[in-house]
Amino acid sequence: MKMTTMLLAACAAAVTAYGAGTCCNAPYPETIDEGFVPLFNGRDLSGWCGATEMYGVETITETMRGTKQEKTSTVLACFPERHVKGSSGNLCTEKEYRNFILRFEFKMPENGNNGLGIRMVDVNKDAAYFGMCELQLLDDGGSQYYDGEAKKDKLKPYQYTGSVYGIVPALRDNVGKQIWGKEKNFAAGGSYLRRAGLWNFEEVKVIGSEIEVYLNGSLITKADVSKWKGDGDTPDGKKHPGLHTPKGRIGWLGHGHHVMWRNIRIKELPDDAKMGVVCPCQTAKCPAGFTTYFAGKACDLANWKGVTTTEKFDNPKVRQAATPEKRAEMQKVADKGMAEHWSVRNGNLFFDGFKGGYSLATKKDYKDFEMWVDWRIMSVQGDSGLYLRGAPQVQIWDANNDWGIGSGGLYNNKKNPDKALCIADRQVGDWNRFYIKMVGEKVTVRLNGAVVVDNVTLENYWDRTQPIFPCEQIELQCHGDPIEFRNIFIRDL
Repeated sequence: MKMTTMLLAACAAAVTAYGAGTCCNAPYPETIDEGFVPLFNGRDLSGWCGATEMYGVETITETMRGTKQEKTSTVLACFPERHVKGSSGNLCTEKEYRNFILRFEFKMPENGNNGLGIRMVDVNKDAAYFGMCELQLLDDGGSQYYDGEAKKDKLKPYQYTGSVYGIVPALRDNVGKQIWGKEKNFAAGGSYLRRAGLWNFEEVKVIGSEIEVYLNGSLITKADVSKWKGDGDTPDGKKHPGLHTPKGRIGWLGHGHHVMWRNIRIKELPDDAKMGVVCPCQTAKCPAGFTTYFAGKACDLANWKGVTTTEKFDNPKVRQAATPEKRAEMQKVADKGMAEHWSVRNGNLFFDGFKGGYSLATKKDYKDFEMWVDWRIMSVQGDSGLYLRGAPQVQIWDANNDWGIGSGGLYNNKKNPDKALCIADRQVGDWNRFYIKMVGEKVTVRLNGAVVVDNVTLENYWDRTQPIFPCEQIELQCHGDPIEFRNIFIRDL
C-alpha cells in the first residue's frame, strides 16, 4: 500500500534522527531483540522439504477492518489439489530442532484440517506417532467436527486444535467469556480458535518432554509426555514410538485442506532450558531515577489497583467528586475484577481479556512523568492502550493486520493529531517497547526506537472544554483482548 510505504519511510527517518536513549539520562535499549528467526521468507519454500509440490506461496488481498484499506501479502499455503499420490503431504523444515519457541499465524477454511508436527524424524511418516507428537490444527466449530444444534463434539477431546493428538486434550471452556460481541469471532464448542476464515496467532513452547500451546493469547495446552511410555498406554490406546524423540524437524501435516500460514518464526533454546524460564533477558534493569512498577514478580502487583466502570468510576471527574468513603467502596469492586483477570504469567503482567475484567491503574497519581513499558498483543486484531493521567489514550493495536496505522497515536484526540507518525510495531506475539513522556498537556511517544508522537497535546476525553487533568493515574487499558506487559518503569519530572 502506498500509505504504508510512506509511513515506513517516515519511521526509518525518525529512527535515524532520534536514535536510542536520547530522552533519559540512563542508557536504556529502545529495541528488543528476542532472537527469533523466520522459517518462511514469503517468496519460496527455501528451508523446507517433503511435500513441496503440495505447498507453496500464495498472494492474498485483505481489507483492513479499521481503515478499509486493501493489504496485499504473501502467505504459505497448502494446495490439496496438487497432492501427489503416495506422498505423505508433510512439509517439514530441513533443519532439526530440540528445544524452541515457535510463533505463527494461521487461517483455517471451513472444516479445515492440518497439524503441526513436532520433532519429526521421518518426513514421510505420521508425526502423531513417529515424531514426538502432532499438535492439532482443526476448524473446531466445523460441521464435520461439532454438532451445533446438539452442542456436542463429534471427536475425542484430544483431537481438537492445540491438543497433543491422541494424548492431551486442549482446553475448550471458552463459553460466555468473551465481551463486546467478540464471542462471534470464535469457533463453537468452547474453542479458543477463531471461526473459519479468521487469522489465529499461536505460540508453541517445546522444552524436553514438556509442551505449552498458547492460542490467541490463552494457554490451552500444558503437557508433559514423559508421563507415558508410548507403548499403547496413552489415552488413545495407540503406540507412539516417537514420543520421546529428543530432536527432529517441524512440519505442517497436510490433510487435504487449503490452510494458510504467515509470520512463522522460531527461537531455539539451550539444552538446559526450563519451561518456566524461557527468556532470561526479559527483565530489564530499571533505569536510574525510575521506579519499578512491574519487573516480573507477583509482588509487583502491589503497585497497582483495579479500575471499574460501575457507576462510571472509570471517569476521573466522577472519582474526584466522590467522597473518600465512596471511593473506597468502589475500589473494592475494582480490585475484585483485577484479582480475577490480571495476573503474573511467565514473568509478564497478563490480562485475560475476558468479560468482567477491566483496566489496571497505578496506585500513585502523576503530574509530569516519563515511563518505559514493554507490551505485546497476542491476537490478530488485538486492541489495548495506555491512559495518561486517567485519560485515553496512547493506542496499542494490531497495526500490521487491522489498521495500517501504527500504535502509539493519541487515538481520542479530535483537534490535535491522533495518528502515529509511522508504523513501528512488531508482528502479533512479539514484544514492543514504549517510551512515553508527558509534560503539561504535551505527550511524546517512541515505539521501538522510532518517534511516533512528537510533543502533541493530549485532549481531555472526559470534558473537551477543559485541558487534561493536571494529576491523575496511569492506566493499562482493557479492550477485550489478551495482552501482556512487562518492564514498566516510571519517574516524576
